[in-house]
Amino acid sequence: MFEKVLVANRGEIALRVIRACKELGIRTLAVYSEADVDSLHVQLADESICIGAAPSTESYLKIDRIMSAAEIGDVDAIHPGYGFLAENPHFAEVCESCNIKFIGPSSQAMQAMGDKNAARAAARKAGVPVTPGSDGIVETESDAIKIAKKIGYPVMIKATAGGGGRGMRMAHNEPSLQSAFHSARHEAEKAFGNDQVYLEKLIVNPHHVEFQIVADSHGHMVHLGERDCS
Repeated sequence: MFEKVLVANRGEIALRVIRACKELGIRTLAVYSEADVDSLHVQLADESICIGAAPSTESYLKIDRIMSAAEIGDVDAIHPGYGFLAENPHFAEVCESCNIKFIGPSSQAMQAMGDKNAARAAARKAGVPVTPGSDGIVETESDAIKIAKKIGYPVMIKATAGGGGRGMRMAHNEPSLQSAFHSARHEAEKAFGNDQVYLEKLIVNPHHVEFQIVADSHGHMVHLGERDCS
């Protein structure tokens, strides 16, 4: 059991993690930006450390500042919550190298599946069908237009990093694609510190079905069945 956990997030997810830790008798260290000094997660945690200015790129996405807080707080684990650095394999790798437990997938697992572009490539290699789209990262607006013409509108621009619906934009024609491409990249950069995007055919009225698996570092694995998250 961990003795102290750093919660590398804010808002409701930070509160949920802190409350869960309290129920388990684990001390918590909250990190926060200057804008969040009076936030509830800061008040609820046992300890708190400011890690930078209000923009997430200057605080919650700063790996060096979070790791400095972890060292100062002498924590033995970091819970990333979701968003921000939760799906950043480099962050997980840094935690591993510092002998701090990253509460989440290993850096190797995230490198394979956390990046959506890499996940699509892994699925294709395994013979699993994927939604028609780009074969890799789309670097320029002109490339996005060429791919959209090939697969047909409407299309979806998606950030390769992170999740939670951030860095995603629909486009039903070329003019809307031009603006959506840049706004998706901008939002992805702000949310995840990574502006890379790819393109997929938009599925109208889709169902979001997940097949969830829980595994630990000791080789135990449980399949939880399918879950409709629509």
